[in-house]
Amino acid sequence: MDYIREQVAYLRGLTEGLGISEETNEGKVLLHIVEILDDISDALEGLADAQEDLEEYIEVIDEDLSDLEDDFYDEFDEFDDDIDFCEVKCPECGEVTYIDMEMLDDDNKISCPNCGEELEVDFCCCDDEKDCDCE
Repeated sequence: MDYIREQVAYLRGLTEGLGISEETNEGKVLLHIVEILDDISDALEGLADAQEDLEEYIEVIDEDLSDLEDDFYDEFDEFDDDIDFCEVKCPECGEVTYIDMEMLDDDNKISCPNCGEELEVDFCCCDDEKDCDCE
């Protein structure tokens, strides 16, 4: 932004050095253009300052968010990674439920939390593949 301000100052000095005055129509136009360029230079400098402030503010927010993410995901890292969940759809109410495999009884059954229907969990691992040995 300093370059633009320097160029406008040079142009202002050039108009004064050439003796351009507001007595002629051309002089009025040129001097008014220099004033507008000076106003534009001030506005650009203000925008650059505001952008710099926003960049600093966003950096601070990003750091805070990163800290929060670290804290949040660290909580989940404390959980046992060996917990197995199974997706079960109730044939009665259609509700999809995710259950911890340790919640199943000895017959691999559990009650639907929505309607109470007894659900049997199928441990087939192959999703209907022809070469399946688990059925």
